[in-house]
Amino acid sequence: MSKLRVASFALSIDGYGAGPDQDLQHPLGIGGPALMEWIFHTRAWSKMHGGDEGETGVDNGIVEQGFAGIGAWILGRNMFGPVRGPWPDDGWKGWWGDEPPYHTPVFVLTHHPRAPLRMAGGTEFRFVSEGIHAALEQATVAADGRDVRLGGGVSTIRQYLRAGLVDELHLAMRPVLLGSGEHLLDGLDLPALGYECTGHVAGERATHVFLSRRA
Repeated sequence: MSKLRVASFALSIDGYGAGPDQDLQHPLGIGGPALMEWIFHTRAWSKMHGGDEGETGVDNGIVEQGFAGIGAWILGRNMFGPVRGPWPDDGWKGWWGDEPPYHTPVFVLTHHPRAPLRMAGGTEFRFVSEGIHAALEQATVAADGRDVRLGGGVSTIRQYLRAGLVDELHLAMRPVLLGSGEHLLDGLDLPALGYECTGHVAGERATHVFLSRRA
């Protein structure tokens, strides 16, 4: 049965999944890139960008696990791009160039409909304006028995957690303090929502914490 998974989501030790003032120049917000330092050194990251270098330790293995068995993705609009309001045109095609790293259908949550966007390497962005449940239903069908990966951002993950729809959540805890930005768990009572910690392991540059929703 298909699961909804959050994988490799980096979090500061004070709970922020992105820094403040996100924009085109700072897609992760001020200070946000420090959250991702753990993944930049892995061989999995290098392969995503056409290389074959990088480390092959614990962090790398966990990145690889996060991509295994994924048949579709769900992203919030901010993860697709910095454009707000109605789409001005079809010029913005994401942060990743002509060949994004997803290689599956990707369902982008938005209040403003837009035609599907096919990219090189098998990625097709499909824009969903009917809400989080509709996006999950469509992604589950597209995944065809494989899992759906929820890529973020923070607001999108919070919505799915609050609705109890996330089956597995992997947090890569980074030893950095952001002080402000987008807080992932503020106001969410995860035990009351049915979540429990099922494991943790220390990587080279992050501590990996795994949560699951009880049956």
